[in-house]
Amino acid sequence: MSTNHFDYIIIGGGIVGLATAYKLQLKFPKKSIAVLEKETTVGKHQTGRNSGVMHSGIYYKPGSYKALNCKNGHEQIVNFAKENNIKHELCGKIIVATDAAEIPTLEMIYQRGIANGTPGITYLYENQIKEREPFIQGVKAIHVPTAGIIDFVEVGKKFAEKIHQINPKSQLITSCEVINTSSANNKKEIKTSLGLFSAQCIIFCAGLQSDRLAVKDNIKLDMQIVGFRGDYFELTDAAKHKIKHLVYPVPDPNFPFLGVHFTRMVDDSIECGPNAVFSFNREGYSRTSFSFKDTWQALTFAGTWKLFFKHWRKGLDEYHRAFSKIAFVKALRKLMPSLEMDDVQPARAGVRAQAVDVNGNMIDDFKIYKHDGNIHVLNAPSPAATACMAIADEIITYIN
Repeated sequence: MSTNHFDYIIIGGGIVGLATAYKLQLKFPKKSIAVLEKETTVGKHQTGRNSGVMHSGIYYKPGSYKALNCKNGHEQIVNFAKENNIKHELCGKIIVATDAAEIPTLEMIYQRGIANGTPGITYLYENQIKEREPFIQGVKAIHVPTAGIIDFVEVGKKFAEKIHQINPKSQLITSCEVINTSSANNKKEIKTSLGLFSAQCIIFCAGLQSDRLAVKDNIKLDMQIVGFRGDYFELTDAAKHKIKHLVYPVPDPNFPFLGVHFTRMVDDSIECGPNAVFSFNREGYSRTSFSFKDTWQALTFAGTWKLFFKHWRKGLDEYHRAFSKIAFVKALRKLMPSLEMDDVQPARAGVRAQAVDVNGNMIDDFKIYKHDGNIHVLNAPSPAATACMAIADEIITYIN
């Protein structure tokens, strides 16, 4: 069987993998690069099923990879969108405290924003909140003017297009699932559903499958990917006028999720959500999706059970919302008390790849690991889409 050889191979055609291929091609225009994607097109999972928000970096621990890469990545992706006529808008968002008990956490977020250099953030008070979002009820909020919206799938497609323009030998190869990898005599080989590929370096950006491909590359992990499904509703056409921009609640500081929120998308639809529930199928997008393989792997990992035991009450609340429109709308009414049941209708869902360690802790920051000359992105949760170009820069520093 003949082997297809490239200088570099990126596994995963999501936004991080494509951004990495693009940045690598810019740095080494004469090197050949292949992006291997198991689906028929790019961005089928996390990239195409997130909220489409370009985050500002206000939430993240100062000095963390998330904080540094989000701000840098935000600037880069906005410039890329402008240069390539990709539809986007810096519409801004507000993070709203609905009662006095949430104000200390809101103020902590504000101080993080100051430490992270988030541009232009200001406090809003009740009347100012109403001026910006007439249907939103809150006692205090943070206005984040640099938050925006974009279609990350379109960004990924533009990355792929420009890679091929720079070097016609470089390819995006879809319907190409990785079966195994091996390394011998400085040669990296990949067995796939489309045959054998080889390269001097393989970069794994596999999202929901990142831990499994790391194991195939003989890495001994002390963590595992656990999938969390997020269900969305959307405002009906008759209710769209109730949201003008982006409206977020004050998040629970014990979780890396931002709570159910209102998001205006680039197509002018208004999404509401998501919740966050354990997924029995890493790539299953209905409430009843089930994979024996995914469920068995998750529930035989000690870290999953430790996570459940630590946060069982939160988990039950999230599951209640997943199967009850009444409960979901009740959560949204904290921000918009006038929201009616008929104002929302079911929409799409996504699954977030969350790394969990053996002690049941959710790994909050990005995690990149080099092994035997290959590079693995083991954890890239939100704001990875916003930060994709900065993460790509970071990945390239790992290449000898």
